[in-house]
Amino acid sequence: MLKVNNVGVSYGGIKAVRGVTMELRPGELVSLIGSNGSGKTSLLRAISGLVDVDQGSIFIDGKDVAGVPAHERVKLGLAHCPEARKIFGQQSVMDNLLLGAFLRFKKEKKSEIEKTIDEVFAIFPKLKDRQTQLAGTMSGGEQQMLAIGRALMLKPKILILDEPSMGLAPVVIDEVFNVIGRIKETRQTSILLVEQLAYRALQLADRAYVLEQGVVRIEGTGAELQNSPEVRSAYLGGH
Repeated sequence: MLKVNNVGVSYGGIKAVRGVTMELRPGELVSLIGSNGSGKTSLLRAISGLVDVDQGSIFIDGKDVAGVPAHERVKLGLAHCPEARKIFGQQSVMDNLLLGAFLRFKKEKKSEIEKTIDEVFAIFPKLKDRQTQLAGTMSGGEQQMLAIGRALMLKPKILILDEPSMGLAPVVIDEVFNVIGRIKETRQTSILLVEQLAYRALQLADRAYVLEQGVVRIEGTGAELQNSPEVRSAYLGGH
């Protein structure tokens, strides 16, 4: 579904990502863990086309996306739920959701869009209750739910989640990760998850990669990394 081969990303001559190779298979959840500044978000932005790569190649569903702009990658079924959510605060909850489905309006019936809205509301009942509310007036947890819901409106083949727990209370984090787990269980969407709470990311992961200073240092199944003494001491603390 997604193949990254020897990818490098630089900012002002400083290498943020150096020769990363990884893959995301159909229906799989892959987690990327690492400390702040390890290159996780830079790698996600390169996959989405938000930054250029210095080297290497990226394939989405078998298509080489070198030189393909970000909005064209969305057409390939890639939805990126960014760090800090980036919802449209002056638009209503419903308008945010409809914007997530903008590529579908020309090729699908209105009833199909409405069906997906109902599916998102089933996952996030709070959004249904607040569908006319301005998104910027909601709590951080509700905004995170909206950001994920907006991404799901695309019916993506690949869902990228960047730090979904950022700034949330523990009880809300539990709710968000329960939702991610339910999305994973359907196996209809491949999920690439970057998360500072490494133990939560590894609990959900089919496979995982550890990035350090822009390089993949360790890879394996989620269970293997949870049980790795090196990973436990560096990233899992008491978990």
